[in-house]
Amino acid sequence: MSEQKKPPEQHRKIRSFVRREGRFTPAQRDAFERLWPTYGLDPNQGYWDLSEQFGREAPVILELGFGDGRVLRMQAARDPAIDFLGVEVHRPGVGRLMRELDEDDILNVRLACTDGAEVLANNIADRSLSGILIFFPDPWHKKRHNKRRLIQPDFIRLAASRLKSGGILHMATDWQDYAEQMLEVLTAEPALVNTIRDGGFAKRPEGRPVTKYEERGQRLGHGVWDLVFKKR
Repeated sequence: MSEQKKPPEQHRKIRSFVRREGRFTPAQRDAFERLWPTYGLDPNQGYWDLSEQFGREAPVILELGFGDGRVLRMQAARDPAIDFLGVEVHRPGVGRLMRELDEDDILNVRLACTDGAEVLANNIADRSLSGILIFFPDPWHKKRHNKRRLIQPDFIRLAASRLKSGGILHMATDWQDYAEQMLEVLTAEPALVNTIRDGGFAKRPEGRPVTKYEERGQRLGHGVWDLVFKKR
């Protein structure tokens, strides 16, 4: 009897995040369920018609991995003429932000609870965004885990394709080696150009709110590196 061959192993996608959902409080769960029709976007719908989703024609800025949502909420309140799209995998954070947006009557925000890289690939059309924000992504600081970092050439090529000409890709991290990797990857992408003439890191823009992870990094004595690139 001939030996049966083992079926080929399924390719496992390397994800840049771990679902540490934590406690989903009753208030967060209620907000998530009650306010989803107002703020939620379904990632199974294919490419989103952003003007239809927001009910108007306006610049759209996407924040990937918005965490506790403070940056998204503050920027949306400050810039009502701009529409903001936020993506976060952790439902408690999405529920919390929905509750805060509702309390502050902020309507220029839409949210998706899923993988940000998949949103870029499956839900955002080419040349449809005025900006992409990625602040303090998981650094995966152990060398053996570096391959799980979000900022890789294929991802940046995809992100750049979704920006309009002149659109901004703004990133920040408090891990120096990740910042250096980000700078190398972004500089190598031909569709992007560094807004800093010497090709280095940007000063922290005054308009960028301080994030929870940035505050934690500062307490630990970390530096902060901003990178601001523009679509050609």
